[in-house]
Amino acid sequence: MTFTHPHRVRYVEVDAQGVVFNSWYLAWFDDAMTGFLVHRGLPYSDMLASGHDVQLVRSEIDWRTGVGFQDELAIAVSTARIGRTSFALDFEVRRAGEVTCAGRTVYVVVGTDGSGKRPIPPLIADALGAPAPLLAP
Repeated sequence: MTFTHPHRVRYVEVDAQGVVFNSWYLAWFDDAMTGFLVHRGLPYSDMLASGHDVQLVRSEIDWRTGVGFQDELAIAVSTARIGRTSFALDFEVRRAGEVTCAGRTVYVVVGTDGSGKRPIPPLIADALGAPAPLLAP
């Protein structure tokens, strides 16, 4: 299932070249990930209350074209893969239907008590749903 999270590019996100600075994409992906989980019935606060959190362990981004100040974007999110302790989400940043960049982020499930990596609980697996990658493997 693909979820889209709206975003309007803010002045602070644009660099001297007139395009969004690269680090903002990871922030957008995290924001879209939390929106995706809420949309799928798992507010982040509920995940934390269950004793689980997620940490980013890998992210890759492929840019196709830049986006600029006040561009209206839709950040598409889809579950790409679910493993035993980690899962991957695909992201596409779209402007007027055009994919301006695509990324994949791998998250690992951890305990909120500092106990480290944990198996993905049903609470998170159910929210992620069946994998439906946006990106080719």
